[in-house]
Amino acid sequence: MSFNYYLSGDLILSFDLELVMIEIERKFLVKSDAYKDEAFQETRIVQGFLNTHKDRTVRVRVKGDLGFITVKGLSSKNGLSRFEWEKEITKDDALKLLNLCEKGVIDKTRYDIKAGNHIFEVDEFFGDNEGLIIAEVELESENETFEKPTWLGEEVTGQIKYYNSQLSKHPYNTWKS
Repeated sequence: MSFNYYLSGDLILSFDLELVMIEIERKFLVKSDAYKDEAFQETRIVQGFLNTHKDRTVRVRVKGDLGFITVKGLSSKNGLSRFEWEKEITKDDALKLLNLCEKGVIDKTRYDIKAGNHIFEVDEFFGDNEGLIIAEVELESENETFEKPTWLGEEVTGQIKYYNSQLSKHPYNTWKS
């Protein structure tokens, strides 16, 4: 996908998004709390969405003492990769922007766990998503191999209902079995 920016009809910026900011990740459900014993970091995260359009989401996040604004594009057909741009902002600015977000704030604790050459981020959700625990691992390529911890459960990569933007609109407690 190419991005072109025009000012007064003149092309001033052009680049290939695939070469710039693509996130490749796989998502899994978590089948036990053994990950907590392996975590080297634990951070509370509160996030909301300024936009949850199917082609793009705009997220505001408070992660510990930091703020972030993130734009994510449409996922690939297999759900493994998509455009992602993130910028750190002040926590105060993020808290103000959270007031403008769509209904459905996500509240979770993130545990970072090293497994082999990768870092798994395990999110334990609260509020309307209480009981849901998802692990994500970012990869350099879609076919990269990685060590799977024993607590890793069913893969849910590409299942839209597990995207945070969807969990904010259709919480886990409304559809869990």
